[in-house]
Amino acid sequence: MLDALLRLFALRPLFTVAILGIPLLVIIAVGLFTIVALKLLVFVVLPIAIIVWIARRVFWRDRFDCPPDDWA
Repeated sequence: MLDALLRLFALRPLFTVAILGIPLLVIIAVGLFTIVALKLLVFVVLPIAIIVWIARRVFWRDRFDCPPDDWA
């Protein structure tokens, strides 16, 4: 069975690329997209969110004498 499959792949290289190449390209593309998304989250979104959170905490306490949790 394996021998027949290898012979089929040797005789039809485009068939081999269609079966083995496209799933590999999809896996690589999904992996690269995941890495870019995580880098964007860690290096752009998270620092901005932390800076905004710290700034709101500091300036909110300066204007009012109570933290924002007491207003709820």
